[in-house]
Amino acid sequence: MDRPIGIIDSGFGGLTVAQEIMRQLPKETICYIGDTLRCPYGPRPVDEVRKFTWQMINRLLEENVKMIVIACNTATAVVLEEARSLLSIPVVGVIQPGAISAIQSSNNQHIAVIGTTGTITSNAYATALVAISEQVTVESLACPFFVPLVEQGIIDGEEAERVVEESLKPLKNTDFDTLILGCTHYPLLKPVIESFLPASVTIISSGEETAREVSSLLFHHSINRKSSVEPEHQFFTTGVAESFKHFASKWLAIDTKNVASISLGSSLVFPTMNRQ
Repeated sequence: MDRPIGIIDSGFGGLTVAQEIMRQLPKETICYIGDTLRCPYGPRPVDEVRKFTWQMINRLLEENVKMIVIACNTATAVVLEEARSLLSIPVVGVIQPGAISAIQSSNNQHIAVIGTTGTITSNAYATALVAISEQVTVESLACPFFVPLVEQGIIDGEEAERVVEESLKPLKNTDFDTLILGCTHYPLLKPVIESFLPASVTIISSGEETAREVSSLLFHHSINRKSSVEPEHQFFTTGVAESFKHFASKWLAIDTKNVASISLGSSLVFPTMNRQ
C-alpha cells in the first residue's frame, strides 16, 4: 500500500523513532508532524495534551496515512487507547515496546524509567512493566529539563552534563540494571546519560522496538509498501521549517528536504471517527 506512515511528536524527539523506522523499513514513506511551537507536552494538563495530539492526528488523516505512530510518550499515555478505539487504521505507541524490551534485558528485574513529568505522573510505564512481570521493581523519575535542552540543540557539553547529573541524582543509590529513556527526546542525550550511570546498566530506547512493532503490523494487515520507487518523506513543524531541517540533518542525519511549517490552531480538536 503506497500510503505514508504518520508519526507525531511534541517536537524533534520523535525523529529518533522516525529514523529507526526508516532504517528498518527503507521502502516506507514517512509523514511526520512535530509540534515544536507548543513543546514540551510533559508539563501540560492532560486535556491540553489530548487536544494537541488529536489536532496532529487529524492533520495526518488529511494526508491519508495508513498507520499512526504516537512517538511522544506523554501523548501515548494520554491518547493511545482512545485513538485505537476510534480509528480504523493501526495506531502504535512507544510505551509498550519499550517496556517489553526492558523486561527482556533486565537480569534483576529492577528497572528505572526517566521521562517527562506528564509521562511519569501517568504511571504508564510502571503499569506496562507490572502487567508484563509482577516481580519487577520500578523506579520512576521525572527529568523535566531534558526536553528543553534537546529542543535548543544542547545535547552535549558542560550545560548538558550539569543538567543530566543533577537530574539523575535521585537514582544514585538504587541497584537498577536497566534504564528506560521514557521520552523520545532523551536518546539524543544518551551519551551524556550513560556517562553518569554504572557501565553495567542497559539503556533502553523505544525507537528500535517501536519500529519492529510497526513492521509487524504492516505485514499483518498487508499494508506494507511494495513499490521500488524511492520514498519521499514529508515533514511538518509548527515551528520554523529551517530550524527543524537544520536539527534533523545535523543531529540525526535525516534528509528532510520536504519540510513545511503548519498551523494546528484551527485544526479539528475532537476525534475523527473511523477514518480510512
